[in-house]
Amino acid sequence: MTTRATTEDLELPMESRADMIGLFSKGEKPKDRWRIGTEHEKFVYFTDDKRAPSYEEKGGIHALMIGLTRYGWEPIYEGENIIALGGPDGNISLEPAGQFELSGAPLDNLHETCAETGRHLQQVKEVGDQLGLGFLGLGLWPDKIRAELPIMPKGRYKIMLEHMPRVGTMGLDMMLRTCTIQTNLDYSSEADMVKKFQVSLALQPLATALFANSPFLEGKPNGFLSYRSHIWTDTDRARTGMLPFVFEDGFGYERYADYMLDVPMYFVFRDGKYIDAAGLSFRDFLKGELSVLPGEKPTLTDWTDHLSTAFPEVRLKSFLEMRGADGGPWNKICALPAFWVGLLYDQTALDAAWDLVKHWTIEDHQRIRDDVPRIALEAKGPRGRSLRELGKIVLDIADAGLKARNRTNAIGDTEQGFLDPLREIISSGKVPAQRLLDSYHGAWNGDLSRVYDDMSF
Repeated sequence: MTTRATTEDLELPMESRADMIGLFSKGEKPKDRWRIGTEHEKFVYFTDDKRAPSYEEKGGIHALMIGLTRYGWEPIYEGENIIALGGPDGNISLEPAGQFELSGAPLDNLHETCAETGRHLQQVKEVGDQLGLGFLGLGLWPDKIRAELPIMPKGRYKIMLEHMPRVGTMGLDMMLRTCTIQTNLDYSSEADMVKKFQVSLALQPLATALFANSPFLEGKPNGFLSYRSHIWTDTDRARTGMLPFVFEDGFGYERYADYMLDVPMYFVFRDGKYIDAAGLSFRDFLKGELSVLPGEKPTLTDWTDHLSTAFPEVRLKSFLEMRGADGGPWNKICALPAFWVGLLYDQTALDAAWDLVKHWTIEDHQRIRDDVPRIALEAKGPRGRSLRELGKIVLDIADAGLKARNRTNAIGDTEQGFLDPLREIISSGKVPAQRLLDSYHGAWNGDLSRVYDDMSF
């Protein structure tokens, strides 16, 4: 979840729709300034009893945050509580039930991204070893019921936890029981944003399939390969989904702003506190008619806050966020940005990917999205081609895109090697969740506690 941060520019009042749209256009960057941002979450547990730690208890989440300050991380407070850390590697933040997230810094290449991931995991493991904490790389808590999970002391989460049951059946599961990997990428113009948005939204179900890693719920198989992805189908339909309008003629900054104006609000932040605005209209806020702040109009910070409260498969801020992958081990954290950078940061690769999906219908997009959580690579694309077949083509395109980028490390390796875990999945036809199920029914002999040995960092 986004850690709230403001700058003087963003505190300016919004005067018109142009201010809202201007936030997107200000994100435009020339190609030599495009960067890679990677976010990844993991579950935290006590190694002795596998319990999820609360914020306050001895050896819990607060102690973990304090322990990380030895590496130069600076605390970020909400009231008296440390709710995030800032440093040269980005931000560390807390998801609602204490899922631990690194929102990495914007970096030039995938070698830097994977090194950043390694530094972070080494740091949390060193502190965790001292506190008796472990870290699990999955897309879903495999064995916890919601009542067993703690709640972190963040004002926005209190509002969301109260609102979620009003708008869907699985919003609390999304907040409390899931982890994801996410990639954030830049664009050079509105037209470039549009093409990247369309390609990444069309291929997001393929990414979900390749990274499917959430086959267990409350101690047993749940019938899905990515239950995390399934959860999003009934979280809050006003702020989730495949966004059919993205594929329509004329899509651009203004159309996305219109979509966001129709997404109901969650909150407004004033004087260090979150004010409950759940279900209210940002359009009313623009007119100074928001019931919880009568007569007051939004700032650009309020708009950026609101942009962070929609959860489609791809999200636009002043960059694009690819949001379709389950949490997983270190090599998957490095593989997700490799997948998207290869497809989107080389023009020839982007054009080839667009040629692959440009004739798909809205019905095609939705059908694939609906099928993937349960059957992953066996889902069928247009003309009956499986996602496994499609995935081989897409990985070849991504590989060519990374080769063309020619970003090498100190020993001359290109970025292409970061795709190797995905090539193995396509070659075998087995996504991570299927391998976990094989272990559960085989070597583990139905003992799901073994997942902590096999899937911890």
